[in-house]
Amino acid sequence: MKHLLLGIVMLTLSGCFGDEDRIYTVDELMDDEVLLAKITSECRNNPGALRQTPNCQNAAAADWKLRLERMNRALGG
Repeated sequence: MKHLLLGIVMLTLSGCFGDEDRIYTVDELMDDEVLLAKITSECRNNPGALRQTPNCQNAAAADWKLRLERMNRALGG
């Protein structure tokens, strides 16, 4: 009974935590430019604390790849 109660409590608490701690991949960020802009903005507003986080690094990579794709299209490639 004790284990069942503990399991229920753990499942309930796991629903309290959203996508705040989720690490997004470069491809996910390239597909969702609104999310990319949000993460990039947060990273630029607090670079000392966030620059080395996986989401900021992935956002920078996604932004770079999107810029290269846009330049390639603009140049007719």
